[in-house]
Amino acid sequence: MRVEHVSLAFRDGAGDVEALEDVSLSVASGEFLTLLGPSGGGKSTLLRIMAGLLSPTQGHVFLDGVELTSPTRQIGFVFQSANLMPWRSVLRNVALPLEIAGMPAQEREARAREMIRLVGPAGFEKALPRHLSGGMQQRVAIARALVHEPRILMLDEPFGALDALTRERMNLELLRIWEVQCHTVVMVTHSIQEAVFLSSRVLMMSQRPGRLVGEFDVPFARPRDPQILYDESFADLLRQIRQAIQIDT
Repeated sequence: MRVEHVSLAFRDGAGDVEALEDVSLSVASGEFLTLLGPSGGGKSTLLRIMAGLLSPTQGHVFLDGVELTSPTRQIGFVFQSANLMPWRSVLRNVALPLEIAGMPAQEREARAREMIRLVGPAGFEKALPRHLSGGMQQRVAIARALVHEPRILMLDEPFGALDALTRERMNLELLRIWEVQCHTVVMVTHSIQEAVFLSSRVLMMSQRPGRLVGEFDVPFARPRDPQILYDESFADLLRQIRQAIQIDT
């Protein structure tokens, strides 16, 4: 995927707002890329443009050399909130994209069950969302985003509302899913530690209007062991990114 000179401006009650300014980037196949930066800097807006959910004021997004102007089944998207349909069971929530696509009931149920076994929560196929914890709801949302086998998974701070321990567990689960499925992942987060632990590369964005102001390659081998969180080299990279954010702000 290529993002070329993307800007976005809109009008609200206070007047014109410039959300993004001349953003260009590329995402390699199989990469885990994280967008990191302050609140209100346009990270989520950029992610939606990259998914074809928003149109930029200027610039273009290309997927395999073809301009992306609308949502595509090649991209799965997970929002900050799980956004599950409360009256549908876990199985029927996960199967929803396949149902919309017109897949026969038996085939879509089999594929949804397979995805639930991979992502979780296995054993809760008949449960309603209100009976699930926040972490389990996000698992269902990820399973729903992956069930139609997209090439790219986009995550808009999916674990931001979870407690610290659940968030750590979900980070490990996300890495496991990524390693099994070999998807390309683009993720938005405010957590420097989360960005470094998960990513192959971290892109830092400025305050509004959002611009790319830094890039950090993450050199640590995979699979990632949680013990790396206590490694001096890991802490040093966190410091570098934190200092770069302070310089920008």
